Amino acid sequence: MAKSYENEHPIKAFGWATRDTSGVLSPFNFSRRVTGEKDVQFKVMYCGICHSDLHQLKNEWGNSKYPMVPGHEVVGVVTEVGSKVEKFKVGDKVGVGCMVGSCRKCENCSVDLENYCPRQIPTYNGYSLDGTLTFGGYSDMMVSDEHFVVRWPENLSMDAAPLLCAGITTYSPLKYFGLDKPGMHIGVVGLGGLGHMAVKFAKAFGTKVTVISTSANKKQEAIERLGADSFLISRDPEQMKAAMNTLDGIINTVSAVHPILPLLMLMKSHGKLVMVGAPEKPVELPVFPLLMGRKLVAGSCIGGMKETQEMLDFAAKHNITPDVEVVPMDYVNTALERLLKSDVKYRFVLDVGNTLNKK
Repeated sequence: MAKSYENEHPIKAFGWATRDTSGVLSPFNFSRRVTGEKDVQFKVMYCGICHSDLHQLKNEWGNSKYPMVPGHEVVGVVTEVGSKVEKFKVGDKVGVGCMVGSCRKCENCSVDLENYCPRQIPTYNGYSLDGTLTFGGYSDMMVSDEHFVVRWPENLSMDAAPLLCAGITTYSPLKYFGLDKPGMHIGVVGLGGLGHMAVKFAKAFGTKVTVISTSANKKQEAIERLGADSFLISRDPEQMKAAMNTLDGIINTVSAVHPILPLLMLMKSHGKLVMVGAPEKPVELPVFPLLMGRKLVAGSCIGGMKETQEMLDFAAKHNITPDVEVVPMDYVNTALERLLKSDVKYRFVLDVGNTLNKK
């Protein structure tokens, strides 16, 4: 007999799910756990559509679990709090990003790096402590441990939900690798959901920013719309040669397979190339350019809860928001098709609160 997700937990919930690798979403009745003593229950108002949702929906990373309710850029309003909740009250605006749990005991958790906990629980496509599937923000409501809930700043629009993934994914490496010092020259590879946030944060830190892209037609938007200082077409050998040894660091947001050598050549000695996009196949890494300039290739994945709150507060203070196209819930499959073709500037956000219709 098929499992009844509707009766798995006491609280009725409704969202959109895919049942298989087709990745096509449709209405889905399921359930959420009762609000525990440390839990926050909230009504979902907005949820961003992340590029990783595409990969997960179609099992392109080989770890998908179905049925799947995606969404890990979730903003809403608190409707109930547990008896021991200290940070939130009913009516507060809150957010949940890419994770809803971790072991809280390991070396990473002890220094506010829950994102690197080996037992991290993802917001969707993972397993809760009780062994049931986690379901994300393409839904009417959520319940989460308060430790994994962030306070949404009052002056930040709630449809800026992609800050919870695209925002922290670019903010964290800029800070950790010291690429946030005024006067530095930072490269940003790729101008999509992640890339446009990297440009905004890097500029807010006071750095000079060069966008590196294969698409010449993105030059105007990079400079005029996002405030980048310069633009490099990575397929133009002359441009790339002229820019050799000019960058202190690079945030590489591209998730397609692409050559790394040209990027290494753009960096000064001791330059840091940080990968935040996730190509499905291994990239080729030439070692000599690393040796000859003591250069670094690194990776970074989202951020811990403390840093995520810090990022939101920084974004609110400096008026940094993602460029979004807000769409109704029943447009989700079309939005995913358009995202696959990079036909969005630069992130879709689902207006869950106003358009999720249970009929």
